[in-house]
Amino acid sequence: MENALIIGASGGIGQALTRALKARGTVVRTLSRSADGFDVTQPEAATAMLDAIETRFDLVLVATGALVTNGHRPEKRLVDLSAQAMMDQFALNTVGPALVLSRCGRLLPRDRPAVCATLSARVGSIGDNRLGGWYSYRAAKAAVNQVIHTAAIELARTHPLLACVALHPGTVATPLTKAYANRHPTVSPDTSASNLLSVIDGLSATDTGKFFDWRGEPIPW
Repeated sequence: MENALIIGASGGIGQALTRALKARGTVVRTLSRSADGFDVTQPEAATAMLDAIETRFDLVLVATGALVTNGHRPEKRLVDLSAQAMMDQFALNTVGPALVLSRCGRLLPRDRPAVCATLSARVGSIGDNRLGGWYSYRAAKAAVNQVIHTAAIELARTHPLLACVALHPGTVATPLTKAYANRHPTVSPDTSASNLLSVIDGLSATDTGKFFDWRGEPIPW
């Protein structure tokens, strides 16, 4: 791919993806809250920044998101639910990526293959949920999965060569996940980026609207 747009490029995975793509010779445009003031929880400012971009990208990848928002940790029980915690999760992990997707039609080419990928999480899978807990985060990721699947249907009408997908990066060793990894095996951000790009390289329009893990294996919605 010749050029890419990484949104959320200041996070651990976003930085690693940027490095990996640049090492390949890809021209990378980055947006992040810390470097550019690109905050997906501030809709008007975020969409205005996207609307100012004139480039068409072979890859648009949304790497924003967080497990802990405004000090609200993942809930273990129903009685731990907080309306504000749920709204904060949806603002960051659902509404933010949805707003980016709403602008992707003009950022992606219509006449050649391209990929629009959003980082999701396996815990957002309804079909794969066997442990329970983490209500707000699970619900927000399940919601963004629905947005991605629905967006893929619409974008296919105007971008027939596009793959619009959700990707689960695995458990990545970042400060964000350190307190929650427990006994789960983790990988470095650079390894995660390599895995994700391998999946992206193998995508085609026949994969649009699907949800894949870091190995390229489909995850049930």
